[in-house]
Amino acid sequence: MINSKSDDVNKITGAQLRAARALIRWSAKDLAKAAGIGVATVSRAEVEDGVPYITNANLNAIRTALEAAGIEFISKNGGGVGVRFKKPV
Repeated sequence: MINSKSDDVNKITGAQLRAARALIRWSAKDLAKAAGIGVATVSRAEVEDGVPYITNANLNAIRTALEAAGIEFISKNGGGVGVRFKKPV
């Protein structure tokens, strides 16, 4: 298993995951189902405030599921990381 624990600017943080899930009112089970991963993996990812210590594949699956649900991740750009709803197209 390859785990990632870098501060790569393209990575999302556990704090962002918690905030994103709260915005769309999903449970950990809802996110796990949408991402095709286990609930325990979602819980492990959300425990840390920084970049979660989970596989890149699982982190990407979580990100993809949340983005498909209308979340936009904001990277470090001087104001810190965050999340928001995507602008309607």
